[in-house]
Amino acid sequence: MAYDNNNVFAKILRGEIPCARVAENDHALAFNDIHPQAPVHILVIPKGRYISSDDFYSSAPAEEIAGFSALIARVARDAGVADGGYRLIANHGADGGQEVPHFHVHVMGGRPLGPMLSRGPAA
Repeated sequence: MAYDNNNVFAKILRGEIPCARVAENDHALAFNDIHPQAPVHILVIPKGRYISSDDFYSSAPAEEIAGFSALIARVARDAGVADGGYRLIANHGADGGQEVPHFHVHVMGGRPLGPMLSRGPAA
């Protein structure tokens, strides 16, 4: 699958769509989710053109991966969820629920988040 330059996160990175910026470094941008699912729900996106986690971790240079990871940690600390705990979610592909074809991580916390998935059959 080719990267779609018109996905919403690409437009945010180009400044075509506004976002509520939380933090930024040379390699990544963090902003509040427009449909938060927890008191803290921040998206962290790499500034490079990566479709998925697989694409990012297999293609990005080490300094970009490090900068992205460092911003995730900074966002969690600055949002006040590092001590109490938080969840990182990176959906991959259609079966994983990925809605925007630009790799991103959800940083969620601020309350107990419950189980990862509903307790249905694994089949």
